[in-house]
Amino acid sequence: MSEHAFSPDERAAVYRAIAERRDMRHFSGGEVAPEVLARLLEAAHHAPSVGLMQPWRFIRITLQGLRDGIHALVDAERISTAEALGERSDEFMKLKVEGIRDCAELLVAALMDGREAHVFGRRTLPEMDLASLSCAIQNLWLAARAEGLGMGWVSLFDPAALADLLGMPAGSKPMAVLCLGPVTEFYPAPMLALEGWAQPRPLAELVFENQWGERP
Repeated sequence: MSEHAFSPDERAAVYRAIAERRDMRHFSGGEVAPEVLARLLEAAHHAPSVGLMQPWRFIRITLQGLRDGIHALVDAERISTAEALGERSDEFMKLKVEGIRDCAELLVAALMDGREAHVFGRRTLPEMDLASLSCAIQNLWLAARAEGLGMGWVSLFDPAALADLLGMPAGSKPMAVLCLGPVTEFYPAPMLALEGWAQPRPLAELVFENQWGERP
């Protein structure tokens, strides 16, 4: 055991947060205390960032009109997605895909403008800005679970339409609508697995050694 390791209880808490994190769609209203929201955003801000570019921007939605507008954009994309799914359209439409109207807090996570100026770590992999933002969102997600709050990542929207709704500058891009707040309970397994939409694959199928497709 490394001398830098956390205590057994601390390690167990970290692994528990990871294992019990869920993409939540059902919220029970309520509120998120300002000091808790501040802690969650600080956790997000501690994410690793390629070249220390910190490309994440979080927009807190507090106006009901904006919340309604975001819901309308998501609902429009929900219908378009159903049409694109063909034979699974009806099955998809039965799924609850967002909690925008029910969650206590609504955030939009976006990539900043001017990202082309950041070359360090992005010359051959420019999408590392998105990887950095994703790490920030995951930090927020795990911290929310530790605080007993649910969070859901909604990606059903037209980025250009949402950017226009929020007055975002050219070159920036919204990547996630984040529903956050108290929940009655956490799903015992991923919701899409519980609903029979898909099943998680075991780790053994996803780990290779030395060459693609070669199992350890």
